[in-house]
Amino acid sequence: MLKRRWKNISGIFKNDEDFGEEENREETFLAKTLKKEYGQLQSTDDDIQLQDVVQGQQDKDEKCDEIKDSGQTYNVSEAVEKLGFGMFQARLIGIVGFFVIADALEMMLLSILAPTIRCLWHLDSVEEAFITTVVFVGMMIGSSFWGWIADSLGRFPTVIVSAAWIFYFGLLSAFSPHYYWIISLRCLVGFGIGGSPQSTTLLSEFLPAKSRAICILSLAIFWAIGSTFTVAVAMAVMPTLGWRWLLAILSLPLLIFLIMSKWLPESVRFYLAAGDREKAIQVLKQCSRINKKELPPGELKDANTNKPRGRIVDLFLGGQWKTTILLWIIWFNLAFSYYGIVLTTTELYQSYSETGKCGEKSKAGIADCGCSLLTMRDYIDMMWTTLAEFPGIIVTMLIIDYLGRKKTAAIEFLATVIFYVLLMFCSGRGFMTFCIFGVRGFISGAFQTFFVYTPEVYPTINRALGLGCCSAISRIGAMLTPFVAQVLLKVSAKLALGMYAFLSAISIIATLLLPIETGGRAMVET
Repeated sequence: MLKRRWKNISGIFKNDEDFGEEENREETFLAKTLKKEYGQLQSTDDDIQLQDVVQGQQDKDEKCDEIKDSGQTYNVSEAVEKLGFGMFQARLIGIVGFFVIADALEMMLLSILAPTIRCLWHLDSVEEAFITTVVFVGMMIGSSFWGWIADSLGRFPTVIVSAAWIFYFGLLSAFSPHYYWIISLRCLVGFGIGGSPQSTTLLSEFLPAKSRAICILSLAIFWAIGSTFTVAVAMAVMPTLGWRWLLAILSLPLLIFLIMSKWLPESVRFYLAAGDREKAIQVLKQCSRINKKELPPGELKDANTNKPRGRIVDLFLGGQWKTTILLWIIWFNLAFSYYGIVLTTTELYQSYSETGKCGEKSKAGIADCGCSLLTMRDYIDMMWTTLAEFPGIIVTMLIIDYLGRKKTAAIEFLATVIFYVLLMFCSGRGFMTFCIFGVRGFISGAFQTFFVYTPEVYPTINRALGLGCCSAISRIGAMLTPFVAQVLLKVSAKLALGMYAFLSAISIIATLLLPIETGGRAMVET
């Protein structure tokens, strides 16, 4: 009421000249009285509002005290499930995905670099294969090393240091003056690439169970983009600027990733395993704020910090020995067959260009000093076979949660075997491209299925080491595959392709024997 009266009076006296002096004095006195009363009322309203705020905070504090007194707690898995999938996870996928693209550039480069240097530096097939093999030697050593570092010092520093390492030695290898320099520097690049799977570990630890498979599989799309981009850049750069410029250009995305990494968080699960509960809570609150969802009520439960972390022997304790051995067999073949088809593709196309037949060696023999460089048609066919990874990823996304991890991988290994066998009976360039497309798509899908399965099956205290050791074992397969794809293939294409088909068949059995199906299961801490 007083507010309305004050507004009326203040509106009347916008122009005092319209009234007489006596009337002015009376109305002015009334206005001052109402203003004083209004000020008191406003002060009273502010006090009431302040009391409401204080009372609300007191109620909130009392509620928190009640929760603490009741002993209500939650663990990281419950917090991750409650926060769900939101902008925090989407941003994390984008950053990690860019690292995957950069990683793919360095790896897919091998299928173009080795055949090119063989022709330009007049190398024999064994020397050519060794250019690829040394990269995987570095990766094998690096995978276990970076896995141990990730479990001991954290996922975040491991990813950053390994990315910086790859960038530095990748760029430096563009200036290699001769053969021994290039194999030394590419080996060091491989050592850095050994740390790249830890980015998948970091991502998986922020994902709720129902969206974990799809999110990790989405990284395969980034890998396929990187692989396709490598071939596209090679088509533009190789005919004019040469392999040195290709190496330099393909190292630059890693520099961009290092700039983006300032938005990369450390794993909450690692913080708890390391005993740093306060930092774990800070990261969860950041995720809560970005996703606009509340954390579960209660206190964050501490992890068991007394258990040792980063010990390889733990992978064989507590009933994990069977899972570990089977995964090592599977990961060996994943890299052996995947990089086998990548390297075989360029060899088969070069062979077909020189002889007009699938997999036959040229008249120049295995030394092949008079070999021809990849043609534009070869690059175009490589592009088509690289694009096969996209449908392979999509098929995996559609069936992995419906059939489960184990059945999905078994079906994809079976399809890989079928297409490898068909490739042995190649009857022309078009049929050869079709078979390579099939192998590339299904073995890529199987690879990504185990990138989902492996972090899920190991507990937090040795998850990074478990994935790192599987990655290290896979590099042994990758180290051997150049001698099959680039040496044995020139002697007998059927024998080389039959070896890939046989090991893929072994992987079907190993996959079905895995004791745990991780689909829909929460990640374990210890």
